[in-house]
Amino acid sequence: MTLLRAGLFGFPLSHSRAHQLYQHWISRYHIDGSYELVAVNKEGFEAKIRQLAGEGWRGGSVTMPHKETALAIADRASDRALAIGSSNTLVFDNGEVFADNFDGVGFIQSVRDTAGAQFDPDRPVLVFGAGGAARAVLHALLEEGVPEIRLVNRTQQRAANLAGRFGANVKVIEWHNAEKVMRGAGTIVNTTSMGMSGNPPLPFKLDHADDDAIAADIVVTPQQTPFIQHAQERELTVVKGLGMLLHQAPPGFEAWYGVRPEVDDAIRDEMLSALGTGNTS
Repeated sequence: MTLLRAGLFGFPLSHSRAHQLYQHWISRYHIDGSYELVAVNKEGFEAKIRQLAGEGWRGGSVTMPHKETALAIADRASDRALAIGSSNTLVFDNGEVFADNFDGVGFIQSVRDTAGAQFDPDRPVLVFGAGGAARAVLHALLEEGVPEIRLVNRTQQRAANLAGRFGANVKVIEWHNAEKVMRGAGTIVNTTSMGMSGNPPLPFKLDHADDDAIAADIVVTPQQTPFIQHAQERELTVVKGLGMLLHQAPPGFEAWYGVRPEVDDAIRDEMLSALGTGNTS
């Protein structure tokens, strides 16, 4: 039987713990395969991907700084990846490269997994950030039918560009007005790196959030960001960043190894243990 090979493509990868997620499932499901770290810089990315696809690899996960490049070099791409403008998952088939993006799918599943029926897609959502993660989250929210997304970013023009990409349901809010528009939002999401280890916290309190609002943070390290801490003090339902990482992974894993893995307490515990000593990608 041919060894099924996939990997994580990015640079640098020295502090990554994401590979432990896939290795856990390979072991659990007794798969004759491997998931390998492939550190590759921007200049060598396309050549490396073509090489691995030609060697019979099944594909891999894409992390920074290659998500936009991965989409650009792909032979084919999903409508979802094209709408988001980047790819976090590549699948190789007879040397052909297919690009998809499951970041937004993972975010929505994480919210539903934690908040259940409390997540109401008919209510407005407030989103902080206008980077690549925000694009994935906005696309997923709009696919769920969210009628209004209040988008807040330090650089207002970047938020305006994103709103132009996704349409009239995305309303740009000035940074200093963020707290004023919390009221009425069913979900409040931090897609920025603020609160990540080594970065300053998001400079907004949740005092004006509705009592039944959901507070979601995509930051993985640490899990207990200042944003999450304040949400807990307000007794809001919180969705931590690990969930998005876990739930974006099964579709790619299934495409590479032929098994749909389960996101359960065992994998959560293993990843939380891994996060105690490092970051994920």
